[in-house]
Parts: sequence; structure tokens; C-alpha cells
Amino acid sequence: LSLFLFSGASQFAVVGVMGAGGSVISAIATGALLGVRNAFYGLRMAPILQISGVRKFLDSHITIDESTGVAISQENLGKDAMRFGFYATGIGVFVFWNFFTLLGALGANSIGNPATFGLDAAVPAAFLGLIWPRLNTRQARISAIFAVLLALLLVPILPPGFPIIATVLVAMIFGWNKK
Repeated sequence: LSLFLFSGASQFAVVGVMGAGGSVISAIATGALLGVRNAFYGLRMAPILQISGVRKFLDSHITIDESTGVAISQENLGKDAMRFGFYATGIGVFVFWNFFTLLGALGANSIGNPATFGLDAAVPAAFLGLIWPRLNTRQARISAIFAVLLALLLVPILPPGFPIIATVLVAMIFGWNKK
């Protein structure tokens, strides 16, 4: 799955929906909804990467939270540093994600419950590590707090994936007020 759909949240959603007995259509729709954010990453990265043709198609595959986050965090160092951060992170995560997915598929039964190792916290911790340096203003921190609270309120009442999409509204409201 990782070779064709390289977006952790979308992958987990597809597997979760299918594992819960949902239809293939529901799984694909959920994965696609979660993947919408990657299109926005692409819009942000396009002027930095300045690519076209087949490269655009290939690079879209590594346009993920991590590669975009690292690239944007290099903004003060210029476009070359941003491009390097994007490619080093995107390719690195792609290679290691697929390697460890294979390793996990081959040896998953030997480790027991992954939650006992704290692996269930790895993705949120990685995301927090990416976003933390961007929360450098009072408005950014307040926006993040409201987004987290909104997500926590919506988790019990909305299908998986929708609460995080709803948090975009918080960012839009705070971004609109900033201007």
C-alpha cells in the first residue's frame, strides 16, 4: 500500500475502514479526504520546487507532512535549502517507511502489542516536533490550542478523519483575522 499511497494518515484510514468491515468505496473516500491536505502542500511547494512533467508527478508522491514541514522551516535559508529539506526528508521518509513497513509485515507477530512500546504515540510526536517551531507567535499558539480542542470535541461525534479536516476552519479563521 505504501508504494502506491504514501500518506500515513490516509493509509491508516483505509486499513481502519476496511478492517472495521467498511466498503472499498468508503475506505478510498476516507483516504482521499485525508489526502486533500497534500494538495495544499503541493500548492505551497510548487513555486519552491519549480518542476514540471514527470518530475511533478513523482515529487507529488513525497509531498507529505514531513517533507513540506521541513522545507517550510528552512524558509529563512532560501529556496535551495528548502528544496534540499523537501527532497532529503521526502525521499528519506519514503525509503525508510517502506523498509520498516516490510520489516513490520515480516516480523509483526513476534513483537506482540505495539502499544506496549509506545509506538502508537510516534506519529503524533513526530507531527508535534514538526509543528512546534512554527508556533512562535501568540496567535499561532492560540490557533493551535483551538484546533486541538475542536478536534477533541469532534472525535466522539464524527467519522475518523473529519475532526482533523474541521480544524482547518480554525486556521482559516485565525489567518483571516491576521490580515
